[in-house]
Amino acid sequence: MHSEKIPFYTTNIIKDLIPRVLFRRSIHRLLDNVSEFQRDYIDYRVNYYNKLSSPFILDESAVECGRLTVRGHPSSYYYDLMESARYFDPYLRFNYFLGDIRHVPDKPTLLKTRPIAGDNQNSVLLKLNKIRHFRLFNDRIPFEQKRNMAVFRGACYQPARKQLLDNYQHSPLVDVADTGRYDGVKRKNLMCETEQMKYKFIISIEGNDVATNLKWIMHSNSLCFMRKPKVESWFLEGTLVPDFHYVLLKDDFSDLEEKIEYYSHHIDEAKMIINNANHYVAQFLDDVQERVISLLVMKKYFALSGQ
Repeated sequence: MHSEKIPFYTTNIIKDLIPRVLFRRSIHRLLDNVSEFQRDYIDYRVNYYNKLSSPFILDESAVECGRLTVRGHPSSYYYDLMESARYFDPYLRFNYFLGDIRHVPDKPTLLKTRPIAGDNQNSVLLKLNKIRHFRLFNDRIPFEQKRNMAVFRGACYQPARKQLLDNYQHSPLVDVADTGRYDGVKRKNLMCETEQMKYKFIISIEGNDVATNLKWIMHSNSLCFMRKPKVESWFLEGTLVPDFHYVLLKDDFSDLEEKIEYYSHHIDEAKMIINNANHYVAQFLDDVQERVISLLVMKKYFALSGQ
């Protein structure tokens, strides 16, 4: 277990033992502390995550807040969901999905990810599985001192990742390897995040839904290379601007070596994009603000469902 997971689970197990009425009494204090300066920004994010605009009726599949327990759920997802749900009346109901998802449900549902394109308003985003998706690391290596290569590590059974591996595993400019588990055996190509941050360029590719490594790459002093994302989460991937927050790659990665060469010789442009990426990540680092936004996303869901 990663060291940061121990306090996460300990804290949440204790919170699950505290009577939820104590949390419900404090919700107004949390929401009332939002300044006018923050209000427009918070409203923007709440309405982006929860795009519902018309009243809807819940069917019998909806679950009451007070009946939700960790049993039968991925625990990291459950505890993140309860981080907000425990502040509301136990009889309020909602639909939810805890896991990887790339499609839009047929009814308003609280979940982690949704397709960026098309009508996705039934997918109401919450900050779920953040112990995995919002792990950030300190990077003290200046861009100029990093290895002049691109790196990727990840399970390569999805078509895009397999294509990158097949095309560039022998490239002198790309260090790419498959870390997937096959026939019960874990491949031995692992490279921790701090080792990857020794490279100037780190490639981010979507997996089952969003790319897990995108947040820590954009928080680092390395330059993020990525195809245009198709799935979004609490990280607002749909708002990322190509060649401003990250370097856009063609869908077949055919321009990868060209982009490595270009940004190896245009250091100022690379550092400008890195600075933009760092600034983008900073908006998710205020824990109190993040909790307020989560509560307001759920509050809007309950209000539109007539509760």
